[in-house]
Amino acid sequence: MRKPKLATVPKHNLNMEAGQQLKHFVLVHGACHGAWSWYKLKPLLESAGHRVTALDLSASGINPRQLDDVRTLCDYNLPLIEVLASLPPEEKVILVGHSLGGLNLALAMDKYPEKVLVAVFVTAFMPDSLHGPSYVLNQFLERTSAESWLDTQFSPFGDPKHPITSMFFGPKFLSSKLYQLCSIEDLTLATTLIRPGSLFVEDLSKASNFSNERYGSLKRVFIVCCEDKAIPEEFQQWMIKNSPIVTEVKEIKGADHMPMLSKRQELCHYLLEIATKYA
Repeated sequence: MRKPKLATVPKHNLNMEAGQQLKHFVLVHGACHGAWSWYKLKPLLESAGHRVTALDLSASGINPRQLDDVRTLCDYNLPLIEVLASLPPEEKVILVGHSLGGLNLALAMDKYPEKVLVAVFVTAFMPDSLHGPSYVLNQFLERTSAESWLDTQFSPFGDPKHPITSMFFGPKFLSSKLYQLCSIEDLTLATTLIRPGSLFVEDLSKASNFSNERYGSLKRVFIVCCEDKAIPEEFQQWMIKNSPIVTEVKEIKGADHMPMLSKRQELCHYLLEIATKYA
C-alpha cells in the first residue's frame, strides 16, 4: 500500500497565478453548524478568483427544515445533492467537508462521482468502502468516553418506535473541544447560531457500503488538524490508515477543530494548492 504524502504549510500567496483556472469549491459544514462557519474562509477563496458555494444542510443554519423532519443522512444531505444535480454536465467541483461533513461528501461522491474533481476531508469523518457507513462513527464513539462530551446534550427524536439520537453542543464543549484556539468572537457566534443535529448512526448502521467503483474511485485529500480535541489527531491518523485510497495528506499545526476560523490562511493555501494540483 502506497503511503500518502504528508505536507506542511509553506509561505503562501492568495493571488491567482497566471494560467490558473477558476474552480468551484463547495463547502460542507459539520454537525450542529451551518454555512456561517465558513464566513472567514469563503472570501479568501473568492478573492483568489474562485467560485465558492457554502451551503446549509437540512435543519442547519438558516435552512427552514426542522430536525424532527430529517430522518436519515440522505434527508440531511439533500441540499448538497441539489447543488450537484444543478451543475452543468461538464462542471466538476472541489468538495470540502468538515467534521461530520465528511459523510455528506461520501454520499455525494457515491451518487455523483462525475461531478467531483477532488474531495477534501478537513479533520472529517472519512468512511471506507469495505465496512458499513456507520463503521467510522462507531469506532470513534467506542474510543470516546462519555465524560469527554462534557455538556453536550443527547436526546431521542422522531418516531418513538424507531428513535434517532439528536446532539446539541453545550458551551463547555464548544469552548474547550471545538473552539479552544479561536477568537472569543467566533466562539460567541457559534453559541448563538448552532442548532441541534445528529450523527445519524441509527440510519447509517442499516445502509449499504459506499461503492468502491464510485466513491472509492475519486481522488481525496485529508487535512489533519494537530490540536483538534474533538476528533483527536490519533483518530484522524487512524482514519487515514483505514482508508488506503487517500491520495494525499496535509497537516496544519496549531489548528483546533475549526481550522476555517483558527487557521483560515493556512487552510485557504492548501485548498488553492489542491485546486491547482488536481485540475
